[in-house]
Amino acid sequence: MVRISGVDVPDGKRANVALTRIYGIGLYNAFKILEKAGIEETPAPKIRDLSDEQVNRIRELVDKEHLVEGDLRRDVGGDIRRLIDIGSYRGLRHRRGLPVRGQRTKTNARTRKGPRKTVAGRGRRTGMKK
Repeated sequence: MVRISGVDVPDGKRANVALTRIYGIGLYNAFKILEKAGIEETPAPKIRDLSDEQVNRIRELVDKEHLVEGDLRRDVGGDIRRLIDIGSYRGLRHRRGLPVRGQRTKTNARTRKGPRKTVAGRGRRTGMKK
């Protein structure tokens, strides 16, 4: 396995897909990195088929031109912390663990809210008349 920016990039995947394993690099940036590194074959070769020189060029481009992994996570965390500290609406939503971007929460948002908390007294009571 090749190691780029502290991440083990899988050998068996094509270079453009393998680079997306690095936090902060999506498919578009992966294609741009390969283009700048001089790897313009279509379809992109697998990581194991790249020479050491090509891998080193990719490694240098990622380190110099892109904010990835720990640095990017720290920046994103700092941005969220700032929103919480200034007490903005988005910060309050982050603090409460609710969706931030205006989604409905009455029925959906289970990913953000977590598993349902059962509330006593919900539903139809037995013995009631219509």
